[in-house]
Amino acid sequence: MQAIILAAGMGKRLKALTQENTKCMVKVNGVALIDRALAQLDDLGLARVVIVVGYEGRKLIDYIDTLDVSTPIEYVYNPVYDRTNNIYSLYLAKDKLVEDDTLLLESDLIFEDGILRDLVDDPRPTLALVDKYESWMDGTVVKLDEEDRIYRFVPGKQFKFDDIPEYYKTVNIYKFSQEFSKTHYVPFLEAYSMALGNNEYYEQVLRVITMLDDSELRAHKLDGQLWYEIDDLQDLDIAESMFAPTEAEKLSMMQGRYGGYWRYPGLLDFCYLVNPYYPPQRLMDEMKASFEELMTQYPSGMRVNALLAAKTFGVEQSRIVVGNGAAELIKSLMEGFSGNVGFVRPTFEEYPNRYDSGKSIVYVPEDDDFRYTVDNLMSFFGNKGLEALVLINPDNPTGNYIPKSDVERLMEWAEGEGVRLVYDESFSDFAVEEGNTFINDKLLERYPHSVIMKSISKSYGVPGVRLGSMVSADEGLIEKTKKDVGIWNINSFGEFYLQIAEKYKGDYARGLERFRESRSIFVENLSAIEGLRVLPSQANYLMVELLEANATTVTQKLLCKHKLFVKDLSEKINRDDRQFLRLAVRGKEDNAKLVQALADVLERKERFD
Repeated sequence: MQAIILAAGMGKRLKALTQENTKCMVKVNGVALIDRALAQLDDLGLARVVIVVGYEGRKLIDYIDTLDVSTPIEYVYNPVYDRTNNIYSLYLAKDKLVEDDTLLLESDLIFEDGILRDLVDDPRPTLALVDKYESWMDGTVVKLDEEDRIYRFVPGKQFKFDDIPEYYKTVNIYKFSQEFSKTHYVPFLEAYSMALGNNEYYEQVLRVITMLDDSELRAHKLDGQLWYEIDDLQDLDIAESMFAPTEAEKLSMMQGRYGGYWRYPGLLDFCYLVNPYYPPQRLMDEMKASFEELMTQYPSGMRVNALLAAKTFGVEQSRIVVGNGAAELIKSLMEGFSGNVGFVRPTFEEYPNRYDSGKSIVYVPEDDDFRYTVDNLMSFFGNKGLEALVLINPDNPTGNYIPKSDVERLMEWAEGEGVRLVYDESFSDFAVEEGNTFINDKLLERYPHSVIMKSISKSYGVPGVRLGSMVSADEGLIEKTKKDVGIWNINSFGEFYLQIAEKYKGDYARGLERFRESRSIFVENLSAIEGLRVLPSQANYLMVELLEANATTVTQKLLCKHKLFVKDLSEKINRDDRQFLRLAVRGKEDNAKLVQALADVLERKERFD
C-alpha cells in the first residue's frame, strides 16, 4: 500500500502563516502538519508516499528532506497550482494511483494517531473516512445506507439543513483499492477533467461514481476520534487546543476560551451553567421561523427592550434595564460605586473583579460547607461602613441558599443602614422554594435602595442571545444605567426572545420541575461515589469536594479521557489544601455520563497521584 498527499494549495486564508510557506508547513503546537502526517504514515510500513506539491514546492521538498522518515517519498509537481483545484493535483498523480492500493489524504488535516491504522485494517477495499455531521463542520457531506454504502455525495451548495440527521462529513481521507482506481476512479477522473476542466474537486468524481450500481465505495465511520481541517486562523486556534501536547496544556487552552465549545466534537460542557429543560422546542421553532427577519433587521433601542422586559417580568418599565448579558450591567453598576463594597467569597467573580480590591470588604464563611446566613452577614458587615453589599443567592459556586423571608430581613437591615444591597437572583428559580423572586413592584417599593440582578441566559437556558436584567425602584439609577450602555446593546434575536417569552411561562415552570428531579438524582448518584462529597445546593450546579484526589488532575482526566469539561475551583478556593469542583446540572443522560466518568477517574486516582 502507498499514500498520496495533496499539498499543492496556497492556503490564502491562513494569511501571514502561508505567505512564504505551503499550508502543510503550518505548525500546530510547534509541530508542522506535514511532520505529523508523515510520522503517522511512517508507522504503517507503506511502500511509498507520493506528495503532490505546487505552491512553495521546492521549500516543502527541502524541508521534508530534513525529517526522519523511513518510507520512500516521491514528488509530483503541479505547475498551475494557482489556477486549479485539487482535482488537477490528483490527475497529475493518476499514474501513481493505479500502481497500488492507496491512502489518499489532504495536507491540511490533523487527526489522532490510530485513525489511519483503523482504515488500513478495515477489510473493505475502498473506503471514505466519515464522521457524523456536527455544526462546526464545513464542506462535502454524504448519505449512507444501512450497509454503510455511500449512495450520495452532497456538495455545499446542495446542503439542506433539514437533512442534517442523515449527514456524515467526509474527513478527506480515503482508501482506494488498486482495482477501484484502475476500473473506476482514474477513468472517471480523466473523463471529468476533460469535460469540466481542472478547477474542480476530486470528490466530484466520487459523486459520479456513487451513482453506479457497482460502486464499491463504503464509509468507515469515526467513533469519537479527533480530527480537524485547518483552513484559517480560527481553525488553527481550535486545533491547537484539541491536540495540545499535554493534558495540562489542553485544559488551560480550553479554560481560556470561555465558551464556544460546540466546535469540539463530542464535548459535554459541565462548566458553564444553563437550564437543560428550557427553552422548549416550540419556542426554538418560533425563533427559527423568524430567523431571516431577525438576521437582516435592526433591533429596537433600549426603551423598547426595557418595555419588553417589563412585560416579561411584570414590573414598571422605568424600573428595569436590559443588558447584553448580566455582565454588561454588572460592569456599569460596579463602576458607579466609590466607597466600601462587601462581598462573600467564594462567589461569582464578575462582581469583585469589577471593583477596587482596596475598597472591597470580604466575608469568608467559616462553615465546613461554606454555608452562611443573613445573621452572619449582618454581624460581619454591620460596622464596616459599606456603600453596597453584593449577595448572590444561591451563591456561586457553593450553592448556598438563603430563604426569601431571610433575604427580606437583610434588605430591611440594608435600608436602615443606608447600604445598597445588590441582590443577584440569577439562580434562584432553580431553588425548591418557589415564588422567591424580588422582581416585583411591591417588593421593589418596599426596598427602594436594593438592586436586583438576573441573568436571563442562566435561568432560561439561552446564553447565546446574551440577556440580563437589572431592576430597582431607584429609577434614577436605572436611567443612569440605560444611558451608560449602548442604545442597541441587545441584538434582534435577544429582543425577539423577550417578545415571545411570556407565552412560554408554563413550559418554564414545568422545565424547573423536571430540573429539580434531575438534580436530586444527580446528587444521589454522585454521593454514592467513594472519595466524593457533594455540598448542598439549590442552584443549577453542584460543588463537590474531592477527598483524596487533586481537582486539577481530575479535571484534566475528565476532559482528555472522557470529553467532559468541568469547573476546577483550585484557583477560586484555597482552604487547607481541600480540593473542589463545580459541576453544572444537565439532563439525566448527560449527568449519568459524568457520574460514570468521575467514578472511573477516582477509582484510578492512584495511577496519576
